[in-house]
Amino acid sequence: MIRRALLVLGLLGLIGGAGQIGAQAQTSATTQEKAEPACRADTVLLRGDWGQARFSVELADTPQTRSQGLMFRESMPRSTGMLFIYDRPQRATFWMRNTLIPLDMIFTDEAGVVRHVHHEAIPGDETTIDGGSGVLTVLEINGGLARAMGITVGSQMRHPAFAAATAAWPC
Repeated sequence: MIRRALLVLGLLGLIGGAGQIGAQAQTSATTQEKAEPACRADTVLLRGDWGQARFSVELADTPQTRSQGLMFRESMPRSTGMLFIYDRPQRATFWMRNTLIPLDMIFTDEAGVVRHVHHEAIPGDETTIDGGSGVLTVLEINGGLARAMGITVGSQMRHPAFAAATAAWPC
């Protein structure tokens, strides 16, 4: 009887210990997720010497959605934007025809490194905004935010659009 009780207590101790190990592994995984949030198509992360930022984004990844962009929108929440994704790096030019709100445009290369920031594009202006060649993505956010946050050339973007093997900040 005493042996059986000791055996049961020993087994309970092993099960309890395994539970603690499982809890520690779960805590470790949770800590790692907090350090590097999971990549999602509807989220862009930016980082640089200035810190980090997160934007919820709509995707413009077809000729039709890129053509429409943010036209006719009267407002946009502060932490949101639109991410234009091209099939391959190329010269990217924009204008503000039928765009009703000022925008900052953040142009990145295929590694997700910011190569140009156009600040506060003027609503309705049809002057060409040239982001340069080798552009894979363009993030449009509310005008003035890039400067206020400190987003500059050399900042890095994290998003599934960037191939993990070549991304500066891979998923």
